[in-house]
Amino acid sequence: MATFTSVQEAIEYFKNDKFTYNSGMVLEDLGEDFSLCSMELGEGHLNANGGIMGGVIFTLADLAFAALSNNIHRPTVAQQVSINYLAAPKGKTLKARAELIKSGRSSTIIQVKVTDETGREIALFTGTGFKL
Repeated sequence: MATFTSVQEAIEYFKNDKFTYNSGMVLEDLGEDFSLCSMELGEGHLNANGGIMGGVIFTLADLAFAALSNNIHRPTVAQQVSINYLAAPKGKTLKARAELIKSGRSSTIIQVKVTDETGREIALFTGTGFKL
């Protein structure tokens, strides 16, 4: 059973996450076993080499993870996460789709795929959430 009554309620809740909100990341959709977040890339997201900073990609995946894990049980915090960067993004948008792998009594396992606007997989994020 979802803890948010609507996607709009979850969007309002995550506006309190100032870092993601100020970075232009948004929650687009949320269900009982998935979430979808996106962002427009800009100059402020570049690293010293002119590519997208890995922390930007990580944070977008983390927002998708947080939205889904807190929709399953609120509050949930990250206990352990990892990310594999697969390719440099092309284009101006990124999407992160989180999917529930397992929800147990005290933890959740969630996998997030980050893709660019061409549909290429950019990163694979796996997180364990601890239910408080």
